[in-house]
Amino acid sequence: MDSFTKLDGIAAPLPLINVDTDMIIPKQYLKTIQRTGLGVALFSEMRYEDDGSEKPDFVLNKPAYRDAKIIVAGDNFGCGSSREHAPWALLDFGIRCVIAPSFADIFYNNCFKNGILPIALPQEQVDKLMEDAERGANARMTVDLESQTITGPDGGTISFDIDPFKKHCLLNGLDDIGLTMEKEDAIGEYEAKAAGTMPWLSRAAG
Repeated sequence: MDSFTKLDGIAAPLPLINVDTDMIIPKQYLKTIQRTGLGVALFSEMRYEDDGSEKPDFVLNKPAYRDAKIIVAGDNFGCGSSREHAPWALLDFGIRCVIAPSFADIFYNNCFKNGILPIALPQEQVDKLMEDAERGANARMTVDLESQTITGPDGGTISFDIDPFKKHCLLNGLDDIGLTMEKEDAIGEYEAKAAGTMPWLSRAAG
């Protein structure tokens, strides 16, 4: 998993509440277990007409936001079913940070496991960032995880809270596998000791 330290990029405004995981990635795209290739389907029912052509009014289809790295959204983002494909699709599109007043718990935790930073802020601060995000090509923000700050287009700064353990994982690019591999030496020592004291376990594994 790629680490997250400081992100500088365009923020796209998505002023909708209760954006559920089926809106983020519809169920017909859940057949794959690959984490790549889903970006084209992100928000597909809002992005595309029935004939596959783009809806010009949808924010991510507008020229200024095609390379957005941040989404500023409404309350309860990521609600609905617990599909991990939702953060996969966001990440594959290029989104590394979502800012909203609140998130569904499972989606929130899945973001951290996939290198996306979800930031929950009070409504009034989200409203200010939403206004900044509506500036089109000038909607550039900087999210600094180390200092836990968001800097807007005019230089104003907002601080955010984050669980220290989740912060550590993002800064170091550690998913569940990466966290396990941090203990590789201890695991090796245990297995070597177990092989000497409980050799039947080694024979059973073989």
